[in-house]
Amino acid sequence: MIDKPLLDLLVCPENHGPLALADDALVAKLNQAIAEGRVKTRAGRVVSEPVAAGLVREDRTLVYPIVDNIPVLLVDEAIALDQIA
Repeated sequence: MIDKPLLDLLVCPENHGPLALADDALVAKLNQAIAEGRVKTRAGRVVSEPVAAGLVREDRTLVYPIVDNIPVLLVDEAIALDQIA
């Protein structure tokens, strides 16, 4: 996936805080909510495809999807984690 040296360089584009790889449990919970049609990006687009991985902001409020091994670090494409609570 993303190697440690690269991960150490990546930050949230909104608050410049550190990011960490989402664990399997979080990805599974997110994908369940996506399957149920409950997930939108911050721009309001419904997320219809499951995510393989993601980067979680340090405060655990947002996840940035990783698509084809490339982190999508766009604020509008972030997914608010309060949608899967």
